Amino acid sequence: MTQTVLITGAGTGFGKNIAFALAEKDHPVIATVEVMSQVSALEQEARERGVKMKIEKLDVTNPKDREKAWAWDIDVLVNNAAVKEGGSLVDIPEANLRHQFEANVFGPILLTKGFARKMVENKQGRIVFVSSVSGITTNPLSGPYSGSKHTVEAFAMALSKELQEFNVEVSTINPGPYLTGFNDREFETWKNWEIDLDDTVFDYRKTAFPSEQFDPEEVTEPAIKVILGETDQYRNVIPEKMVSQLQDTQKSVWNKTTTADLGKRHESVQKSYDIEPGTPAE
Repeated sequence: MTQTVLITGAGTGFGKNIAFALAEKDHPVIATVEVMSQVSALEQEARERGVKMKIEKLDVTNPKDREKAWAWDIDVLVNNAAVKEGGSLVDIPEANLRHQFEANVFGPILLTKGFARKMVENKQGRIVFVSSVSGITTNPLSGPYSGSKHTVEAFAMALSKELQEFNVEVSTINPGPYLTGFNDREFETWKNWEIDLDDTVFDYRKTAFPSEQFDPEEVTEPAIKVILGETDQYRNVIPEKMVSQLQDTQKSVWNKTTTADLGKRHESVQKSYDIEPGTPAE
């Protein structure tokens, strides 16, 4: 059965790759982007690649954009749009922290509400949240982003249980660290902080994303299987090899004490100072 898929945040990264891959397979796609300049750029690329898809402006934090989107007839909603605000919770300005949650939590959830009610009425539909492994575990200097994704995980699980009686599927895609530029930009957001950087606890001018990153092309095909309902797995970690590591990390919290590592810099904080931006995984 042909399914019309709406993807938010399709101007770059995972969203863009998935949108084009679906369109190349002749699936009806509504690829949405945050700003109008991205519309024309995506339209041009679609023409050059010889694929057809509807391209629209949809800033998930904009009430008028959300209302406009609810008029579109879709079968699958893919909540992919997100931002990543890096920094310690003791340093990040309030405005940046609030922006993190407006873009990653409130905007997508408010967009979902309108489509979910239509799916309930139709007794069918699928809602996919592109979360992150950061929604399962937490690293230092990424607390704002991880906090937003933990919240998305909670909302997605609640929706899954609430909508099951109406035949509406809900699932998550949880990508690990991929080299799309998204993670590296997280550690550059301090450049727009309206505070004195000489007064922060950590020196963000010397830090970078503290992990090697995988080839983003690996995400596309597994994500498409989730989006089209070719798998009924609720949580979908990509790459799958990270599952056992994440499970071990979650279990370790039960044995964590508050005093064992006092006075020691966390290894991820140190790696943030040591690693080069955009380091690929071998």
